[in-house]
Amino acid sequence: MNHKIKLKGTLRTYLRWPLFLTALLVIADIHMYTVNPRAGLVGAAYSLLFVLAALMIFFTGRKGVQRDLVQFAQNYASLQMKMMQEMALPFAVLSVDGHLLWGNDDFVKIVVNKKAARRNIANIFPEITQDKLPEGNEDVMIHVTNGEKAYRAVLRKIQATQMAQKDGEKGLIMDQLVDDETFIVMFLYDETDMLALIRAREAENLMVGLLYIDNYDEMLSSIDDVRQSLLSALIERRINKYMQEIDAISKKLEKDKFLFVFKQKYLDELKNDRFSILEEVRAINIGNDQTCTISIGIGLGHGSFTERYEWARAAMDLALGRGGDQAVIKNGDNEEFYGGKRVQIERNTRVKARVKAHALKEQIEGKERVIVMGHSIGDVDSFGASVGIYRIAHSLARRAHIVLGDCDSSVKQLQERFYTKEYEADMIVDGDTAKELMDDNTLLVIVDVNKANYTECPELIDMAQSVVVIDHHRQAGKAIDKAVLFYIEPYASSASEMVAEISQYIGSGLKLRPAEAEAMYAGVMLDTNCFTDKIGARTFEAMAYLRRSGADVVRIRKLFREDIEEYRIRAEAIRNTEIYLDGYAIAVSGTENVESPTVLGAKIANSLLDIKGVKASFVLTDYNKRVYISARSIDEVNVQVMMERLGGGGHINMAGAQLTDCSVDAAKEVIRQMLDKMIADGDIV
Repeated sequence: MNHKIKLKGTLRTYLRWPLFLTALLVIADIHMYTVNPRAGLVGAAYSLLFVLAALMIFFTGRKGVQRDLVQFAQNYASLQMKMMQEMALPFAVLSVDGHLLWGNDDFVKIVVNKKAARRNIANIFPEITQDKLPEGNEDVMIHVTNGEKAYRAVLRKIQATQMAQKDGEKGLIMDQLVDDETFIVMFLYDETDMLALIRAREAENLMVGLLYIDNYDEMLSSIDDVRQSLLSALIERRINKYMQEIDAISKKLEKDKFLFVFKQKYLDELKNDRFSILEEVRAINIGNDQTCTISIGIGLGHGSFTERYEWARAAMDLALGRGGDQAVIKNGDNEEFYGGKRVQIERNTRVKARVKAHALKEQIEGKERVIVMGHSIGDVDSFGASVGIYRIAHSLARRAHIVLGDCDSSVKQLQERFYTKEYEADMIVDGDTAKELMDDNTLLVIVDVNKANYTECPELIDMAQSVVVIDHHRQAGKAIDKAVLFYIEPYASSASEMVAEISQYIGSGLKLRPAEAEAMYAGVMLDTNCFTDKIGARTFEAMAYLRRSGADVVRIRKLFREDIEEYRIRAEAIRNTEIYLDGYAIAVSGTENVESPTVLGAKIANSLLDIKGVKASFVLTDYNKRVYISARSIDEVNVQVMMERLGGGGHINMAGAQLTDCSVDAAKEVIRQMLDKMIADGDIV
C-alpha cells in the first residue's frame, strides 16, 4: 500500500522517541568503556539489541498506528456528521451564489421544498437576496419568515478543506489534498415566541397624547352665556367617553387642553376608525354658527416617557401648523396624518399676528442685515411677501436683500418697478451673491414655503445662524430645524396677506410705498384667484390696508393679463383634458414659447374647476427635467392630502408636487393610481 500520509508534529516525535534514546545509550556505552572496557562491550551489546528492537517496532508498528489513526478520523468524522445532521439548530451549507448544498434534518423540515432551495435559497426565504449574502469575514444577520414562523438567519463565509477519498486494492486511501473552496454556512434561530413577547410588551406600552380644542374662545364668543356651559360640557363628555373606549387616563390641563395616556394596543383601533373623535366633536352643535374642531398629537416610540411627551408636543405643533382639525402621530422623524380634510376656520383674533410681529422685530433688530427668499421659480405672492419683509427691515434701519432667481413674467414686471433710485442697486440679488453676504450677523427670512429643498437657495439655510419662516401652506413633515421663529397660518390666503398683517404691528413709522403695496396686493390676488378662493374677513382687511398704502388696482389687473400664445396653450390643454372617474380632470400644459410654464399650469388648473362636475383638477407641466403637478379643487376634495402622498403639499384646495425622473404619461398613471387607492381606502368618495 502506497501511503502518502505523513505523520507530523507531536505524534511523529512520540513514535521516534526510541531512536532518540539510542543516542543516549551510545554515549553511556562510550563512557562505560573508558572506565571498564569489558563493561562497555557488554553495554554495547545490549544497546545494539535495543536499537534492533526499536527499529523493528517503529517500521512494523507504524502501519498499525496509521491505520488506527485513519479509523479514528473516520469514526470522528462520522460522529461529527451525525451530530450536525441531528443537531437541534437548523444548519445549512450554501454556495457563494446562494444555492443550497446541504442541510441538516431540522433545516430540511423547515425548507420542505429542497428542489426550490437548491435553485436558490431566496425561493424559500425571499429576504435573503443576492446582495445580502456575506462578502467579507463578518457575519450577516437577516430576519426571515417562513409561514407563521419567524427566524433570525446568521450567514457566515468560510473556507472549507476537503480530503478526496477513493477505495484502493487493500483499503482506504487518502491520496490528495483538494484546494480550498468557499462556502456560506447558515444558522436559523427561531424567534417566533420572542417576537410574540415583544409585540405583547409593545401592546402594553404606554403612549402620550395631547388634545387641544382649536377654536375654543371663538366658539364660546359666538353663543350666549347660558349655552356656553352646555357646549363645554358636551365637548368634554364626548372627549371623556372616547378616552374611556381606549382605556385611557385623561387630565384636563387648561380649559381647552387635555393630556391623555393609553396603551399602544389601542392605537390600531384609532387608526382604523381614522380618529372618529374629530368628526364626533365637529358634529356638536347647539345653534351656534361656528363648528368646534380639535387637534390631537400622539408621541410613539421606545424612548423614555419624557421623550414621548416631547414627540407628542412636536406632533401637536405640526397639527396646529397644518391648520388643526386633525391627528398627528409622531415616532422620531416619522409622522402619520389623519383628518384635516376640511377648510380651516379663520381666526378673527389678530393676537397671534401681533405677537409674531413683535418677535420678528426683535429678531431683525438683533442682526445687521436681512436676507429674504421665497420658493424656487418665484411667483407674485413670494415676491410680494419678500418686498414686505424688505420694507419692515428698512423701517428698523437694517439693510435687506431679496434672493430671486427664475420667476414668472408677472414677477418680472413687478421687479422692474424696484430698479429705480428709490431702492438700492443690491435690493434684488441672486443665490451666489446672497451666499457671499451671509454671515453670523445676518437673519434669513423664508416666505411662502416651509420646505428647505423648495426654497430659492437651500444652501443659505445651512449657512444661516438664525432663520425665520413665514408661510401659509400646511406644514408636511419635518420643519426647518434652524427656525427661531416659525409662523404658519394655513387659513391665511397668502404669504403677502400675513406680511401685510405683520407690517401693521411693527411700528417704527413703517409706511409702505405704492410699488411695495402693489406687489403684496398682487400676491393676494394670485393666491385667491382674484378673490374667489380662500378669502376671509382678514383678507379684505389686509387689502384695505394695502389700498390705503397706494396700491393701484388697475395696474395690478393689467399685470395678470396673458399673451395670446399662453392663451392658446391653455385652450389646447383644456380641449385635451381627460376626465378620470367622472370627476377628476387631468391635463398637460405645453411649455414651448412659455416664459413661466408652472404658473401657466396653475392657471389651467384653476380654469378646469369651472367645468361642471369636476371635483379636482391636475395639470402636468414637464419643465427643467421635472414634472410639476398643479392640483386644485373647490370644496369636495382635499388636494393637499393627495399631493402629500406624492411628496408635495399646499392647501386643501390648492396644492402641488414635483416628480423627478418621470415622464408625463407616467405622471398621469401615478395620479390615476393615487385616486384609485384613496377611493378604495375611503379617503375620498
